[in-house]
Amino acid sequence: MKCEELLKMLNDYVDGTVDPAICEEFEKHMAGCNPCQVVVDNIRKTITLYKNGQPCSMPIGFREKLRQSLRKKWKQVHPSASK
Repeated sequence: MKCEELLKMLNDYVDGTVDPAICEEFEKHMAGCNPCQVVVDNIRKTITLYKNGQPCSMPIGFREKLRQSLRKKWKQVHPSASK
């Protein structure tokens, strides 16, 4: 298996929906490919953090700057909506 092939099926692999024979190919490839090991590990960690994550509040100043920036961008993209 080549890196490109692994990356094309990566979502299914991480989700556990790949055929067991293909999983075996993934494991063989990753055993000798550090870059693919890193990619898969980072995706797994990201999914775990997302699932376990708790919402956090933004500082008021940051939230207001973000809101102003989004309004400005909205007006640039949709000038007729701001009239």
